[in-house]
Amino acid sequence: MNRRRVRVRGQVQGVGFRPFLYGLAHRLALTGWVLNDGDGVLAEVQGDALERFLTALAQDAPPLSRIDAIETDAIPAQPDETGFVILASQRGAVTTGVAPDAAVCPACLAELFDPADRRYRYPFLNCTHCGPRFTITRALPYDRPQTAMAGFPLCPDCAAEYADPADRRFHAQPTACPACGPRLSHPIEEVLAALRGGRIVAVKGLGGFHLACDAFDTAAVERLRARKQRNGKPFALMVANVASAERFVEMGAAERALLEGVARPVVLVRRREAPTLPASRAPSLPRFAGEGLVSPPLRSGGGLGRGQASSSSTLPDSIAPGLAWLGVMLPYTPIHHLLFHEAVGRPDGTDWLERPQDLTLVMTSANPGGEPLAIGNDEARRRLDGIADLIVDHDRDILIRADDSVMRVVAGAPAFLRRGRGHVPAPIRLPRSGPSVLAVGAHQKATVCLTRGNEAFLSQHIGDLDNAATLEFLEESVAHLRRILAVEPVAVAHDLHPDFQSTRFAESLGLPTLPVQHHHAHIAAVLAEHHVEGTALGLALDGFGLGADGGSWGGEMLLVDGAGFTRLGHLAPLAQPGGDVAARQPWRMAAAALARMGRGAEIAGRFAACGPADGVRRMIEAGVNTPPTSSCGRWFDAACGLLGVRAVSAFEGEGPMVLESLVRRPTVLEGGWRIDGSVLDLTPLLESLLQINAQEGAERFHGTLAAALVAWAMPELTVRGLDRVVLSGGCLMNAVLAEGLCAGFAARGVTALLPRRAPANDGGLSLGQAWIAVQSLLQEGPPPCASPFPPA
Repeated sequence: MNRRRVRVRGQVQGVGFRPFLYGLAHRLALTGWVLNDGDGVLAEVQGDALERFLTALAQDAPPLSRIDAIETDAIPAQPDETGFVILASQRGAVTTGVAPDAAVCPACLAELFDPADRRYRYPFLNCTHCGPRFTITRALPYDRPQTAMAGFPLCPDCAAEYADPADRRFHAQPTACPACGPRLSHPIEEVLAALRGGRIVAVKGLGGFHLACDAFDTAAVERLRARKQRNGKPFALMVANVASAERFVEMGAAERALLEGVARPVVLVRRREAPTLPASRAPSLPRFAGEGLVSPPLRSGGGLGRGQASSSSTLPDSIAPGLAWLGVMLPYTPIHHLLFHEAVGRPDGTDWLERPQDLTLVMTSANPGGEPLAIGNDEARRRLDGIADLIVDHDRDILIRADDSVMRVVAGAPAFLRRGRGHVPAPIRLPRSGPSVLAVGAHQKATVCLTRGNEAFLSQHIGDLDNAATLEFLEESVAHLRRILAVEPVAVAHDLHPDFQSTRFAESLGLPTLPVQHHHAHIAAVLAEHHVEGTALGLALDGFGLGADGGSWGGEMLLVDGAGFTRLGHLAPLAQPGGDVAARQPWRMAAAALARMGRGAEIAGRFAACGPADGVRRMIEAGVNTPPTSSCGRWFDAACGLLGVRAVSAFEGEGPMVLESLVRRPTVLEGGWRIDGSVLDLTPLLESLLQINAQEGAERFHGTLAAALVAWAMPELTVRGLDRVVLSGGCLMNAVLAEGLCAGFAARGVTALLPRRAPANDGGLSLGQAWIAVQSLLQEGPPPCASPFPPA
């Protein structure tokens, strides 16, 4: 008789793996046992059908599982053994992980809407294939006492299901029912009535609270925007299903797959109606002295205009002012589904789940502007006072915050704009194993990354480190990752900038520190996820990163070789009148562009309505408080200012986002750039924008920028015999630019690698920092880039 010890590594706890293995063994008449431990799942299996067992183990694993390795060893048989059992979990060194939270599965939805089921309309049903995981887990091994469900003893019925190998809830740790589980603070009918009555409702979800309102209630949307101090940032929408979303967005198969997947991210999808440019955000700037207004906003598709009555297919412009994309997500908790069920009159069964529905909700993170989202009940009542009219909570604790993931389809494949709930803490496999390191990102869109062997665990989105609450969340995230992974890093990597709060946090930990140049980290993050080692050429295109020379970088061509890099070239520098303030006031960058063209005398006339225009002209001419930058983001801002798209941005990146929204078909201006040695100069392109309208200018800017970057990089790729280029940085969040670059390089036989597992912006920076630090420690060489500044 054959007997094997079977070790399964990967995402195999909290996903129904032991019950699956148990059922498989019973079907094949095998004996033995299975348990959870720190390394994953361990089993001993005996019988004649072992090979069939191992094949099915790999091919038919539970839907939420991810198998990284199956290791088997032949061991002595036990002739007297009978049956197959699940043994108690063993504690010890942890090398496994916890699964991300998952949307309600079809089987649970069938129960939720079956009046004969004991969990009919119960807001917290789940099973081994769905429900909360990461956000309710304190530590591993993943067992109920280690989760937020520890305080909810199972009732007899739930205990019987939990112990029954034939039941879907066999060893389902978060399982519960109305008799023994968490309770919602308000009935669903009251919550829906509040939403339909124009009230703003805070609803407790998996990773935190949402603020919700009726998306078609313009007054409620504006009230939410004002109370949350969200300025012009777009809101995400929740709809019942894809059919409901298609009333106002256009989507392909890739977007549908993202929306309906178990992670349920917010997905950016093109709206059917062209956006308008709100007058308050696009002031009447003269093109030339005495000339009329800037070009009118682009409109197409025959949709209703501003001021016309909303319908079930026409959303208020205030949802996403001036943007061609809407962020859409589908329900992923029972509470969400129950709201839509209530709205259609509580039909029996699940047929209604596929039919279009009118209810459309704004769903945005419940937090005062710039702070982490609320997760505790008392915390929500304190922090959301004055924002929410009604707070709907429950008594199942959220142990770690996790914002919704935000994704879009770029060049035919999914890409992250923000990585969070549904994907964290799934690891990103590194090209090689190395010492455990912690990386703490930069200042904006902060994340942290902890490595273990050849796995990188990138945290959920933390946010901009502008306040004490977000810094505390940074510390919480580090502590939680260290706890659930049982890892103690030997070094900490951080940004080169000495004044970032993340740098100071890294220096406070008492570990060896490794400063990493910002754009090097951007490129390294892509190399890590694509498993590329050796020499690579990368284009890092973003807003700001401290350069190795102490300057402001952001449009860089780098040759990366492991833990080191060489700066091969950069975009021509533009002055930043007023320093950092220029990033929020595109008209200032437009003024700098005019000065670069030799047309500084026109600044006061063009931008008289925007502020101290003549003072800015004098600053530029005198070189006072106008630090130069090679930032690609600032060239975008200059284009926005020259085209009148945005004079002042209400939030970071608003101008470029609106500029992208105007593009339908990019065009290329011949002679629109100059290459002077290693410097790419786009001044001819910007000067041409002075003669055309906003849509034509947006299309020319995007198409010409992509063509110029390809032309700039190709000689370096050719001379080094490289057939791939790495693209990263915040500007690659722009799908028009990213797709233009991919197509341009492909036409020349070069493959462009884009960020896929981590965001292109600073949200992916900690992954690159961690990979550089691992390589540096493996080489036992100096830090990857020494800071030119004294310690902070």
